[in-house]
Amino acid sequence: MMLGAVQFGVLAACIVLFVPMGMAGWHLSRNKMLFFSGALFITLAVGVHLTPYFPSFSAFIPSSSSLPSSPTVVASSVNRDSCISSLHEIEFHNQDSRNNDSTSEKKSWKWVDSNKGVVDCEFQKLSKSDASDLLNGSWVVVAGDSQARLMVVSLLELLMGLDEIERVRGDLFKRHSDYRTTVDVIGMKLDFIWAPYVSNLTDLMVEFREKRYHPDVFVIGSGLWDMLHMNNATDYGVSVSRLKDSLMPLLPVTPEFEFEDRPVVVRSPLMFWLRMPTLINSILNTEEKRAKMTDAMWYAYDEQIYKSKLVRNFGGPLFLLDIRYLSSRCGRTCTVDGMHYDGIVYEAAVHIMLNALLIESQQRLS
Repeated sequence: MMLGAVQFGVLAACIVLFVPMGMAGWHLSRNKMLFFSGALFITLAVGVHLTPYFPSFSAFIPSSSSLPSSPTVVASSVNRDSCISSLHEIEFHNQDSRNNDSTSEKKSWKWVDSNKGVVDCEFQKLSKSDASDLLNGSWVVVAGDSQARLMVVSLLELLMGLDEIERVRGDLFKRHSDYRTTVDVIGMKLDFIWAPYVSNLTDLMVEFREKRYHPDVFVIGSGLWDMLHMNNATDYGVSVSRLKDSLMPLLPVTPEFEFEDRPVVVRSPLMFWLRMPTLINSILNTEEKRAKMTDAMWYAYDEQIYKSKLVRNFGGPLFLLDIRYLSSRCGRTCTVDGMHYDGIVYEAAVHIMLNALLIESQQRLS
């Protein structure tokens, strides 16, 4: 049918163009300028008439959305859900197998290369350059307890290098305080907000909602302080449910998370939840911790995350960064106090987060 329309248009063009030109040719032959001006006018008119029958020129060139966003990242068509579910397929190894008491400096980690999901999704440890390209111009907020602070350390070590992180380590580890910095080379703003209780996180979400601005990436998590100082899993569950309600307005309305009388947020942050680490009760450094932070209490607290449907693994909106699994895989030799683990655990979590960002943005490393 399109072909017939084009043929009809061409025939009409010939009649419109050549018949008048032939009839007027003799009269205009004395003035060639007038002749060609008339021909050009008629040709342009016919071109405008035929334009709807031909594809636009832009159809033959790739759109900007199909081009790589940076020299090191290109579009990806891998299965998103399958890749997300394989992100934590990680194993730790002693670099010196003769020493079973090796510390983080003598350990390494990698994705399990025998896992089909890992192979298909092509997970990679990002270099400083790759991570900088991915986070270029972004605003990252990490909020929570000491586990969140250790995530910030690992992220800054990747982006700034060990020498630079040593220069700012004193400010970063000021007891129970916030820390803010900008990685000037890539224009990335990073805020760490000390928020040891879930209620602190809820207040933070309300603040962002009221001010009508939010970061590009949120990493949040708390529970250890609540377990130690409140020691009531039921109350913790109530607080987690309130946190979920407070962050939902920052997310776009979808069939999966649909709320009435709530405006659609066109651009929403990517949010991650830091699961509490494996607690090794026998080496916790105070009697109060050993009495209150038992395995039974840990599981009671963790169950509240499941019941509240806060994270995607349990039907919620937040990506899970499973520090529990990673710390367990690294083992007892990766901690000296049974709660805070060596940097290699949080380094792995940072790379899981960055690969999740690549998956969500439908990109991969070139």
